[in-house]
Amino acid sequence: MKRALICGIGGQDGAYLAKFLLEKGYEVVGTSRDAMATPFTNLTKLGIREQVRTVSMAINDFRSVFSALKNEEPDEVYNLAGQSSVGLSFDQPVETMESIAIGTLNMLEAIRFIERPIHFYNAGSSECFGDTGNEKAHENTPFHPRSPYAVAKVSAHGLVVNYRESYGLFACTGILFNHESSLRPERFVTQKIIKAAARIANGSKEKLALGNLDIHRDWGWAPEYVEAMWLLMQRDIAEDFVIATGRTVSLQYFVGRAFEHFGLDWQCYVESEAALLRPSDIQYGRADASKAGKILNWHHKTDVDGVVEKMCDAAFNELTGVSA
Repeated sequence: MKRALICGIGGQDGAYLAKFLLEKGYEVVGTSRDAMATPFTNLTKLGIREQVRTVSMAINDFRSVFSALKNEEPDEVYNLAGQSSVGLSFDQPVETMESIAIGTLNMLEAIRFIERPIHFYNAGSSECFGDTGNEKAHENTPFHPRSPYAVAKVSAHGLVVNYRESYGLFACTGILFNHESSLRPERFVTQKIIKAAARIANGSKEKLALGNLDIHRDWGWAPEYVEAMWLLMQRDIAEDFVIATGRTVSLQYFVGRAFEHFGLDWQCYVESEAALLRPSDIQYGRADASKAGKILNWHHKTDVDGVVEKMCDAAFNELTGVSA
């Protein structure tokens, strides 16, 4: 039985990855800064809380990271920890850099010192590319980060490449474009939209305040993306891969589909709020995930329309107390 250590198991991706690995027969260990106090709500929602062992680990503390890896002796380590919000990174740039870049460095150093054949996965981000314009970003597209979050992710990506080439570690990065699910917290704009539309459909008189509706993103379904993470780790040679659907639409399209799902006209309920505009937003995020298709045989099954439908159904069921 393989043992996987998932750092950031309490988040959306960590929870879905834990479920996926358990179904593959893995022993799964998850980390949190304070495992005794963390509720791990997402694991409970997926019905797997009792199947996952959790340990405390502070990713920005090398001794804590080294101790966790030394004690748990994992075969695979998935680094999904760190500050995960682009918007929040403008308010907390130092914490963002420490939790993502320094956290990744600590994990790589710990693996190097332990000298066990550990496979290491790093959660990259499409934000590293910045604004792609009309071009689709692939693995060799230059990075142009436009937020503290993206700068931190670029730094972490560079560290992974360096440790792979300099020390021979099996270390890879999945450069994932936007991927959503019902486990997203409401601070993410997709879930904010979905939850508001569901409440309005259920009788709420509220208005939904949003920033720039003209941004364009590639949105996929998170449970499918964790399979890509696992596939990266099963290879003999570590490489980095772009993971995406290849379809880019505007946020306005996403909003329209969400309200349309409930038979509503979004223009009657959505207001623009200047305070929600980011200092330097990305207009277009387009992706070329053909390498993942050719080498990993990974292909998305759910595009943005399916993502909206699944999230809307989950949000309305939760709101009305209907079991999924």
